[in-house]
Amino acid sequence: MYFYDLHVHSCLSPCADDDMSPANICAMARLKGLDIISLTDHNTAGNLESCMEAAAREGLLFVPGMELCTREEVHLLAYFPDLTGALAAGKVIRTLLPGIPNRPERFGRQLLMDSRDLVLGEEDALLIGALDLGLEQACDLVRNHGGVPVPAHIHRGHGLVRVLGFVPPDAGFHTVETAPGEALPSGCRAIHSSDAHQLGMISEPLYKLPSGKDIASLLRFMALPAN
Repeated sequence: MYFYDLHVHSCLSPCADDDMSPANICAMARLKGLDIISLTDHNTAGNLESCMEAAAREGLLFVPGMELCTREEVHLLAYFPDLTGALAAGKVIRTLLPGIPNRPERFGRQLLMDSRDLVLGEEDALLIGALDLGLEQACDLVRNHGGVPVPAHIHRGHGLVRVLGFVPPDAGFHTVETAPGEALPSGCRAIHSSDAHQLGMISEPLYKLPSGKDIASLLRFMALPAN
């Protein structure tokens, strides 16, 4: 059983603090006693490689991820088996951004960083906002790159149940993200993560995964039907 936080934003997400660098995120996760983390920036894979390098230094299992915003404005977590698949999906996602320039003074900076806190540049295109991609298409894109789609914070803003009112029965979701105590859709299991935008928000060692400490076991656990 391994402690995890599978929903963390870096300083590349404009709504996250600038000190949410890959190195700081991974050091805080280790300090808090986590075993597995995933970086899930909004509509981008830009800081995944740096965070993977930082996670390796800290002895953490790193799951490459993203948080997609579909045309319906549903937030969808996407977890990939390796960096190659995540980066390939990220290239496609970038072509589907709404094409609005970022305004750092309004939305926040979007910092690309290396694994030791060096700023490499800033992303000019605004990363938050709905992609030109429906929910079904988004799931297909993730799965076609070997990944597993998981609806994010389903009962909160931009959550699947909050937006649509239900979980589409043909969407193939077997894992959803909820807060502890929230209603769980029939046939689904829950994961609980922080959605951290600040270092202090990264999860304490509260939630465990019954899978092995490897990405293949984790994705298989999330993709298979709940018992």
